[in-house]
Amino acid sequence: MTTSDEGDLGNAPAVDLAREIERLANQLFGGGAPALAPSVGPQAGEHSLPNALSVGAGGASSAVTAPPVPGPLHRPPLAATPPPKESDLRNLPAMFAEPLGTTPIALVRQLSGASSSESTPYFLGLAGLPGAAPNPPGSVPTPGPSAPLPPAAPGFPAFSTGSPAVPSLVEGVPRSALPDAPADAPVATEPKPFVTSYEFQPELVPDVGSSGGAFDAASVKRDFPILQERVHGRPLVWLDSAATTQKPQAVIDRVSYFYEHENSNVHRAAHALAARATDAYEAARDKVRRFLGAPSAKEIVFVRGATEAINLVAQSWGRRNVQAGDEIVITWLEHHANIVPWQQLCSEKGARLRVAPVDSRGQVNLEEYEKLLGPKTRLVSITQVSNALGTVVPVQAMTETAHRYGATVHIDGAQAVSHMPVDVQTLGCDFYSFSGHKVFGPTGIGVLFGRAETLEAMPPWQGGGNMITDVTFEKTSYQSAPARFEAGTGNIADAVGLGAALDYVSALGMENVRRYEHELLEYAEAGLARVPGLHVIGTAVQKAGVMSFILDGMRTEDVGAALDQEGIALRSGHHCAQPILRRFGLESTVRASLALYNTKDDIDALVAALLRLRAAQPLTRG
Repeated sequence: MTTSDEGDLGNAPAVDLAREIERLANQLFGGGAPALAPSVGPQAGEHSLPNALSVGAGGASSAVTAPPVPGPLHRPPLAATPPPKESDLRNLPAMFAEPLGTTPIALVRQLSGASSSESTPYFLGLAGLPGAAPNPPGSVPTPGPSAPLPPAAPGFPAFSTGSPAVPSLVEGVPRSALPDAPADAPVATEPKPFVTSYEFQPELVPDVGSSGGAFDAASVKRDFPILQERVHGRPLVWLDSAATTQKPQAVIDRVSYFYEHENSNVHRAAHALAARATDAYEAARDKVRRFLGAPSAKEIVFVRGATEAINLVAQSWGRRNVQAGDEIVITWLEHHANIVPWQQLCSEKGARLRVAPVDSRGQVNLEEYEKLLGPKTRLVSITQVSNALGTVVPVQAMTETAHRYGATVHIDGAQAVSHMPVDVQTLGCDFYSFSGHKVFGPTGIGVLFGRAETLEAMPPWQGGGNMITDVTFEKTSYQSAPARFEAGTGNIADAVGLGAALDYVSALGMENVRRYEHELLEYAEAGLARVPGLHVIGTAVQKAGVMSFILDGMRTEDVGAALDQEGIALRSGHHCAQPILRRFGLESTVRASLALYNTKDDIDALVAALLRLRAAQPLTRG
């Protein structure tokens, strides 16, 4: 093994430290452990620990060390050796589960003889992402695949969720076509090859998911601790991601690391923690820029969520640019957050809100949409994916049409960012908004993208610290964007956590996610079609992983409550989208929404529970 002897981690030379880690790995795994770290040196196959001299931090201070990129990495089966005990795993180097890593803090201390009370080395390269910490003492081990499930309700067949793939089966082969296999046997997932090298670049995430290979959702699912929970004695099946997505361990660890080692206000002090926090915060902004394909980080404004982003546009851009007699165009598919702010603005300015209709499948009627546009149209604000129906809206074509009439375009991407690649330059929009918690990041953080020239022409919408350059009692001058729109202390830790979430999904590859979810959606729709008296609402040709449905003779809230008793979490109600449900003559639906961590086993659990519910509830109409 070739290592770099530059740098110093915990007063232990990197070369000795790496060898010691490898020795421990061989001791634990009998020589079956994967290579310790991917290549960051100039030659493939060399394993070099990143350090302050060889890495840099994309704007961070020079004395930083690059932590690992979060993300799943499928590990091939180990040789036939006894599995390590839980006590061994507590000190297992976290890099074994990461595609790119440095020495975990706990192991550095152990090998260097440092006291647990001593300060931790400052990991900041790659926007300050920390190494995943070993399991803390006293933690509950993750239930193994052989853990027994509770019995099904009396009179109904048992079912299971989240089962691991059977190694002897073949990826993609229908279950019914497998010889001598039980009907409910899961489809196997072919192991991904272990990644042995990367060309390391500061602040960039290796594209480990771009090969187009099989998407290993079972492996991804294990990255989300809450999905190991049991609800009412059953394994949790999370089908409410349209409301909020769950968080991978990498995001949880990153937010915790910020509060443990970097917590400070940003842009305001010369001390070390302020520099660390500022570096991490601004690096997260640049991660968002790359994720959206924006030209500049100055076009990325941190807000509390998509709702605040839309209100920012309405109050700042809207008040300056919308006048009496002007028109704003939206669609029937919008979330309340993309309706109410425009209603308020129209009421204040004497403008008119116009709504593009949808057809019986929940698709925007593009001909009628264009008829609404004209010389009075100042703004078009449209969702990219309907949160209630899952309709994927042709926002690029609608943006091009709106621009022909001189209108500014805002796209609500809250429901799109977790399902598909997004490039704001390709879309051509003037504004794009989304919420962090809809893309596996923390709550309370969101993003507004705005074209640089558009943001610079907008006045501040809130006043306070951080957004000013000079204040006197007679006059205040303001910062340029984005600082102009970030008054006061922002949600720094959760912005950094959002950066970690975007690292995670970028490592998976959003095109891989989109392709996998499309296959899962087709599987789910076929399963729901087997349930008597179930009607899917919204059958657009282009859909993301959202399925709204009703059951004949049953209230939606009763369906949701019954499924909760089975450990299945989904949404029943109006989904903050009452106009589109009323378009279909409904006040509420049951909504099952998918994400990258869902599996066919989750779908099987839902369908089985609905069939049991249907059997217990005679089919009635009316």
